[in-house]
Amino acid sequence: MNPSLPLFSRRGALGAASALGVVAASTFAGPTVADSRELTSPRATDLTFRTDGTFKVVQFNDTQDNHETDRRTVELMAAVLDAERPDFVVINGDVINGDMETAEQVKLAVRKVVTPMEQRCIPWAITFGNHDEDSAPTSGMTEDRLLALYRSYRFNLNGAVIPGVEGHSNAQLLVRRSDSRKPALALWLLDTGRYAPDAIAGQDFESYPDWDWVRMSTVQWYRDLSAATEKKYGRKIPGIMWGHIALHEHRHMWFDSLDSRTAADHERAVAKHSISGERNEDECPGPFNSGLFSAFLERGDVLGYYVGHDHVNTYTGNYFGVELGYSPATGYAPYGLEGDRKNELRGARVFTFEQDAANVYTGTRLLFARDLGIDVTPEPEPTDGDTMFEVPPRTTP
Repeated sequence: MNPSLPLFSRRGALGAASALGVVAASTFAGPTVADSRELTSPRATDLTFRTDGTFKVVQFNDTQDNHETDRRTVELMAAVLDAERPDFVVINGDVINGDMETAEQVKLAVRKVVTPMEQRCIPWAITFGNHDEDSAPTSGMTEDRLLALYRSYRFNLNGAVIPGVEGHSNAQLLVRRSDSRKPALALWLLDTGRYAPDAIAGQDFESYPDWDWVRMSTVQWYRDLSAATEKKYGRKIPGIMWGHIALHEHRHMWFDSLDSRTAADHERAVAKHSISGERNEDECPGPFNSGLFSAFLERGDVLGYYVGHDHVNTYTGNYFGVELGYSPATGYAPYGLEGDRKNELRGARVFTFEQDAANVYTGTRLLFARDLGIDVTPEPEPTDGDTMFEVPPRTTP
């Protein structure tokens, strides 16, 4: 691929799937987690390394469908969870799309994509993306109501909204050592917002990206909590952060440049930043550089920042000591590659940690649907809109 000429234009894509038929929803026999996992509702403080000193996280991204969720999305999630048996799962934004008219349709769409974790008793959380609230004008499901819905599920670890901080899904989850209550790993969830405002100071955003950017209150929240955590425990706690929308630094890393975007620039970047994976579309950050990456360099505890949003990018690299990377779309409904290759990159990202390893973090890799024997043909396969996934919530939202 010519790195200066991406194969795919996000703005030319349509993410809606047509209802060409009805198929039965995937069903599961029940929890398949390790026998040691308790079947009670977990708390964030319950996250602990296994007795062998390991911890594993799975990142799903852009499940992004309506109440007739493509059956293969759920099958892919289930297959990844059964193959990897993770200790925690994050759905990193755009959990659903806006193609729904009622609150009941939204609740069904959510139920379908959280069922794989709930039935396996795996703690999970979401970050909000730009599309999650798109149905609100007709369904009434605002981010406030969506957050309440997610938190009603038995194994969800999302917290309440943090006063004074922009966004609904910001969180720090500390993972304790297996042999003590001391934290060894921080899992950071960041709300990267939805869309830029129509104008600022009377100036519109025509010709600028129209996605949102991480606001300063959120950057400051991370800096303050990072410093407070270091003070409380006497050391920095290494961690990984997930947010939906890429930073400007993702593109800078790919080309090892702020302005030039040539094949030679990328060739230099591969060697310098240890880049691997594909870039099939332009990165879509917001119009302003938020300063979040500068905060990473200042604090020195975030070892990697991983995103989605740009469905057909899979790359990762080391940008001045911080891994920046993508997970491709997990969902089969949103746009993918062109034509018959649409679903070729549907997948998930896996992160591994060891409590006694240097910096705890031991690496990341991708799992693709095609490698798990799941159909990747381009035709949609929606589930019956009336199909119910039997996963009782903790409360009725």
